[in-house]
Amino acid sequence: MTAEDLRTWMAGLDDLFARVAGRFGRVEPRQRARAYLLGLLAPVERKNGWQLAEAAGDDGPEGMQRLLNSYTWDADAVRDDLRAYVVEKLGDADGVLIVDETGFVKKGDRSAGVQRQYSGTAGRIENCQVGVFVAYSSARGRALIDRELYLPKSWTTDQERCAQAAIPDSVVFATKPVMARAMLERTLAAGVPARWITADEGYGGDYRFRSFCERHGMGYVVAVPCSQSVGLGPRGDVRADSLIADAPPAAWKRMSAGDGAKGPRLYDWALARLPWEVEPGFGRWLLVRRSITKSDEMAFYFAYGPRETSFADLVRIAGMRWAIEECFQQAKTETGLDHYQVRRYDAWYRHITLAMLAHAYLAATAAGLPKALTGSFPSAPARSAVCWHT
Repeated sequence: MTAEDLRTWMAGLDDLFARVAGRFGRVEPRQRARAYLLGLLAPVERKNGWQLAEAAGDDGPEGMQRLLNSYTWDADAVRDDLRAYVVEKLGDADGVLIVDETGFVKKGDRSAGVQRQYSGTAGRIENCQVGVFVAYSSARGRALIDRELYLPKSWTTDQERCAQAAIPDSVVFATKPVMARAMLERTLAAGVPARWITADEGYGGDYRFRSFCERHGMGYVVAVPCSQSVGLGPRGDVRADSLIADAPPAAWKRMSAGDGAKGPRLYDWALARLPWEVEPGFGRWLLVRRSITKSDEMAFYFAYGPRETSFADLVRIAGMRWAIEECFQQAKTETGLDHYQVRRYDAWYRHITLAMLAHAYLAATAAGLPKALTGSFPSAPARSAVCWHT
């Protein structure tokens, strides 16, 4: 990096911090927050209190710990500033909102929300915390814009344990889809430009989550389990994996769900318009993804959107769910999303928000324009039968 590059990089960072500086009412927490942000962006191996303090030239971690545990500042207000920054730098009318969760493996039982539970990050049951996140993705780039810490019932039903972790009395148990809907509600209320929502089957399999998207005029492509019931009007209901057995060979199209680390992510896809009542001008579909090398490996999606939406666009939206996985990996690797050593509920939100802010700066700096997919979609079928795209 040249001296001019460094000056440009620092000027951009100064502009970002100026947007949030007012959230830290006094000089000391403001200086600490800037040093913390710089440390998260620095080539520090473990971005915890000790190493961030060392990067800032401090003798010990007390100052960084005070920033997370005791100084007065509102992490949700900083989140709002972060969201506005992402919209300014990456916003696009065709943006996609992505919901997913990630695990943070922890020792002991005192960190807010920790218990033995499934971690998709580890792919098994671990002693961990689970955070539910919303990411924003467009042709210009992608970044995390909201977060919630999942609290299992083992926590919300234990007032003493909650008090020890500084969890407010107002916080009650909420399922992950409920938390996701709350985040999407405030995201849309803030005017974030987006037309689509995508999520894995933990959210897509919840009809209330899908209904939320439809009520807010949002298209979606969400994963559902293979056992998902698909209503076919007079024909009754059938499982998604049974329905796909009726697809003719010509229904399968080899298409890319977007570029991955090794090039285009190619799969075979089939698409059926479903005979369900919808708002005028809209349609619902069953989208199926099949491995090219292992034909018995399939993934199923429900989709909803404007009737003229192309097959290729639905495949593209389905593929964009991986963008949040890339955000998690980058934020954990580059900005220490999972490097924290805090137990308090509010401290978790503070570290996570600052790590997201640092990641958003990297995303805005590196924003590029990915290739778009094109395609066409057939005319509407009769309501009484499924119509496969062939």
